[in-house]
Amino acid sequence: MTSQDWFSKDFYAILGVPKGASESEIKKAYRKLARDLHPDRNPDDPTAEQRFKEVGEAYAVLGDAEQRQQYDAVRAMGSGGARFQAGASTGGEGFEDVFGGMFGGGAGRSHGFDDILGGLFGGFGRGPQKGSDIAAATEVTFRQAAQGSTVALTLDGNRISTRLPAGVTDGQKIRIRSKGRPGVHGGPAGDLILTVHVGKHPVFTTEGKNLRMSLPVSFDEAVFGATVEVPTLSGERVKVKVAPGTSSGTTLRVKGKGLTTKHGTGDLLVRVDVHVPTKLNKPAREALQAFALETAKEDPRERFYDDAAR
Repeated sequence: MTSQDWFSKDFYAILGVPKGASESEIKKAYRKLARDLHPDRNPDDPTAEQRFKEVGEAYAVLGDAEQRQQYDAVRAMGSGGARFQAGASTGGEGFEDVFGGMFGGGAGRSHGFDDILGGLFGGFGRGPQKGSDIAAATEVTFRQAAQGSTVALTLDGNRISTRLPAGVTDGQKIRIRSKGRPGVHGGPAGDLILTVHVGKHPVFTTEGKNLRMSLPVSFDEAVFGATVEVPTLSGERVKVKVAPGTSSGTTLRVKGKGLTTKHGTGDLLVRVDVHVPTKLNKPAREALQAFALETAKEDPRERFYDDAAR
């Protein structure tokens, strides 16, 4: 997408938010649209695919505070919000003066003017200049982010593929070299700054190169101890030993079953979650009452209140 597109594309309308929308409102609107229009949900639907791309373009600009400010200024100029006359002015601010005030003012006016309008209209005879960076966003599944995957984007009609590193986190920005706007007068191209949004997983979360999960165990397994199978992200199952008398919140470590990244392979951290039955028949209730009587002398809060008073 080129800067000229900013004159014709209403990114606020594309996301369905007002011009004064907050950052959180813009992000919420984008995530809902991206989820609804994602190609996985709309296979073989070119209309949804095009809307998905437009929504990504819109969020790439409006989701970045600096680009949003520039976009608003360019749109204001295109809609008649500012009028300019080239050359010297005898009765007020000139073309460059107005833009200098909009994009930094002071001694940097000419530089800001050239940078903004140079990107729009091809430069002003200066030497080779690097092209500006482009911001874009993509949404991937938890598994794609955890294991690393190739994502494809379409920018300015060009298809760009890049490999996400294993363990990429929600909101992380990845710089893709030389995939931004073309340089001016033979200068190098800018970069693509890709923001990755990661979906949630019903079982796993990440913590650096480690994976975390909660393992439900029954009351008797926690009391007497047990060997329990645990799922891993690769699909296999491994066995862990729950020691007799294990409490909820205890963390078990499975070596080498986390994420494999450039920093090495992490572990799978398994948090024990003791399942308490919600419905008991009469024999079970009587057995539990007998158990309570037998263990009444053991107070689980023996030191709790003293520790709280420290």
